[in-house]
Amino acid sequence: GSEMPLFSVPKEVAVGTAMLGVAFATGMLAGKRRPPPTHTLTGAGRCTLPFGPLWQYILDHSLREHPILKKLRLLTADHPWGKMMVSCDQAQLMANLVKLIKAKKVIEIGVFTGYNTLNMALVLPDNGRVIACDINEDYVKIGKPLWKEAGVEHKIDLRIKPAIQTLDELLASGEAETFDFAFIDADKESCNEYYEKCLRLIKKGGIIAIDNVLWSGRVLKPRKDDLATQSIHHLNEKLLRDTRVNISMLPMGDGVTLAFKL
Repeated sequence: GSEMPLFSVPKEVAVGTAMLGVAFATGMLAGKRRPPPTHTLTGAGRCTLPFGPLWQYILDHSLREHPILKKLRLLTADHPWGKMMVSCDQAQLMANLVKLIKAKKVIEIGVFTGYNTLNMALVLPDNGRVIACDINEDYVKIGKPLWKEAGVEHKIDLRIKPAIQTLDELLASGEAETFDFAFIDADKESCNEYYEKCLRLIKKGGIIAIDNVLWSGRVLKPRKDDLATQSIHHLNEKLLRDTRVNISMLPMGDGVTLAFKL
């Protein structure tokens, strides 16, 4: 894509980044539906910098966004489920990592309106591709026209079916260790299974980014009846000891862990 202009984000941040960044994905993507969160994030539950001058300064002095990405972000912010979108500062990090490792093949588990799909497709080479997994085409229809407008539609292979099925198909077709990057942002009960299959598909030196690892702070005291939080917490503990990868857990958005395959 073309050089992305730096832009200032006063009110738009409140709608498009602040709200979206601290909100967590509710598990409708590529897996099971669940109602949107009704609580607000305060105190220890806040998973990004406090809303205030310093946080605004960070955004004003680091955030770049392709104009078509911005267009899709604002469209998504108007959606009733808009809180599920990845924060745009986190998406920018994903794009920078994709560029850094010169990725050509990317897996995305959980598409929603396709903001991060577009974000990654923009930085892939012309022969690169994103295997985009989701179970709901209605939300993706919001972003698809903008994929085309950005000239990257040919880089996106949308698979509307359970993500586990798509991952199994990729493994069965001999694509193990051929992908460079994976982004996991779907139903949390399946996060370990997504991780294990992506680890087989990613080549050595590749990166798996796992979103919502702080889960609005609920990982601090997972309830026994809360399967989503339990699943995230168990994966977090497993990743700490997983000798197949190096990791960094970052307090961006709702928390993201980067796993670098050894």
